[in-house]
Amino acid sequence: MKTAGVCTRRAFLKATAGAVGAPLVIPASAIGGDGRPSPAERITMGFIGVGGQGGGHLYGGAWTYLPGGYVARDDVQVLAVCDVRRDRRELGVNRVNEHYSRKNPSGAYVSARGYVDFREVLARPDIDAVLIATPIYWHGIMTIMAARAGKDIYCEKPTACFIGESKAARDAVKRYARVFQGGTQQRSEYGGKFRWACELVRSGRIGTLRSVYACINGGGVQFERWFGPGKPVPDGLDWDLYLGPAPWSPYNGQAHAHMFGTGGINWGQHHYDVVQWAIAGADETGPVEIWFEQGRPMYRYANGVVVYGCHYPDPSIGLGGKVRFAGEGGCVYVGTDGIIAVDRQQIIANPPDILKKPLGPDDARVYFSQSHSGNFLECVRTRKRTICDIESSHRAASLMLLGWIAECLRRRLKWDPVAERFENDDQANRMLSTTFRPPWNVV
Repeated sequence: MKTAGVCTRRAFLKATAGAVGAPLVIPASAIGGDGRPSPAERITMGFIGVGGQGGGHLYGGAWTYLPGGYVARDDVQVLAVCDVRRDRRELGVNRVNEHYSRKNPSGAYVSARGYVDFREVLARPDIDAVLIATPIYWHGIMTIMAARAGKDIYCEKPTACFIGESKAARDAVKRYARVFQGGTQQRSEYGGKFRWACELVRSGRIGTLRSVYACINGGGVQFERWFGPGKPVPDGLDWDLYLGPAPWSPYNGQAHAHMFGTGGINWGQHHYDVVQWAIAGADETGPVEIWFEQGRPMYRYANGVVVYGCHYPDPSIGLGGKVRFAGEGGCVYVGTDGIIAVDRQQIIANPPDILKKPLGPDDARVYFSQSHSGNFLECVRTRKRTICDIESSHRAASLMLLGWIAECLRRRLKWDPVAERFENDDQANRMLSTTFRPPWNVV
């Protein structure tokens, strides 16, 4: 199958014609008489990348918080499974169709198809939304192309690996009026601990917020090339399409989701997302100054809040030896009258009484969601803004990426969060974007 070529409208239409011609079998129960949503009410989806993360979303996994994954939902119809690895692709198609076969023992059901090239998935007019869980350097480009193709998008973190790429993804999602959900599920899951912490901070329970410890450094991508003869490409792996926008190099025995990543690129957006959420208004802006000091990036906002890209120096949060804050996915908020620390396991405060008084009707509230996947699907139906929409996802990714630039340059950088450029620093501004390998220069 062809895996390269300019993504023209002609190519999209050609691929679409093939998809429309595929056999489609619909059971009698599909009219909705069995209590299930009718076809018109089901959201049709394509899954692009079905390794550990993508497979978890599709079938159910520790981070998807939905038994059986998307395929188990009666309000979703999975039509496409796409992966450059044949074994993952075929496994995905078989598991999806086996599931639908069990639900429809008569043998009449809408079957999913497998694809190597994600452009063929985007070309199908019968697909409403895609879930992107590919290598990280694909995220921004695929988001842009999916938005242009009229698809709603759930994209794993990071939103992009360069700020210019992330801005282009944001602009495409807004221009084509697509629903976007970033894969920073801490705003929806974990019993609402992160939401509660942010509402307490915004409500002044720790006084005036002075600083936030993000518990992780910044992160980015460093494209590298391997020279020499390389190793034989495994049978069933489309290596050229796997590399995609990355510089071409021989296969070196590695092909994983975080290839070329450095620093906190894997977990970073989770942390910086909840950093931004607690700072009122930060979901639409960013810091005004960034620098690197004592092995950590530091960020100053216009309101004076300083963010430290590291752990809080006292893991007990001042509460003694029986308390230890791990910081998995979380951060520590420090105010004039107290401290709140939250991660995936716990929320603690000093003084502890901060957590004892319930929030009142006049206290601050943030977006409420108890299911990240459910919130995405509901917004696909209603066209409302998701809890991790493209703007907040872009800003959280930008914060992480700004920290990596500061670490590379080791000097104070003035940042304009409106223009989203460094002030009087051409070298730093050149690091906001990169040149992707053709034909993937869609940014």
